Amino acid sequence: MRAIAINGSPRKGWNTDLILQQALRGAADAGAETEMIQLSELTFSGCRSCFACKKAGAETGRCMWNDGLQSVFDKIFSADVVLLGSPIYLGNVSGMMYCLMERLVFSLLSYDDYSKTLFHGKINSCFFFTMNAPKVFAKTAYHGIMKQYANYMKRLGGSTEYYAACDTLQFDDYTRFAAGTFNEAHKRKVREEQFPKDLQSAYDIGFRLSASIQQKGS
Repeated sequence: MRAIAINGSPRKGWNTDLILQQALRGAADAGAETEMIQLSELTFSGCRSCFACKKAGAETGRCMWNDGLQSVFDKIFSADVVLLGSPIYLGNVSGMMYCLMERLVFSLLSYDDYSKTLFHGKINSCFFFTMNAPKVFAKTAYHGIMKQYANYMKRLGGSTEYYAACDTLQFDDYTRFAAGTFNEAHKRKVREEQFPKDLQSAYDIGFRLSASIQQKGS
């Protein structure tokens, strides 16, 4: 059994990365081999509109453009559990994550039947979102976009879900930045009281999604 995490944040060791690390730890404790993929370390683009994935008689179910994402697609399609993470930037996932999702999902679509997916396995997934916005705002403003990305992953045939870590700490030292909109004391309080709960939830999700694969295989 294999579980991979894909970090769509450019910041290592920060909110999204830490959430994914805990999700992977849960997967490992459930018996999975694990790997973290940092999109920021790869060179790639969004869809090139080459339509190689849509040629008659050659629908592959995967993007054919040869760049840094090819190895990521290999790992996705050979995994049992895929854990994706992205900060919310301008009301959407990061640019890196958007490029990945654009190419992953479009390649899985059939132009003969939109309801059809070109992948025939079962991969469980969870999409983790991190954001500076408080939970109340996230529920009203971002619920739709988060649900949409989780629904995209249904094309991988397994169970899908999403989790939001809200009101996250942005900086180690707020005095170094022009960020008067944010209350540093409040952010640190959320970091101390809520973020550990987010990390535990990520661990639990990684464990549960991986354990369900083990149970089906036993």
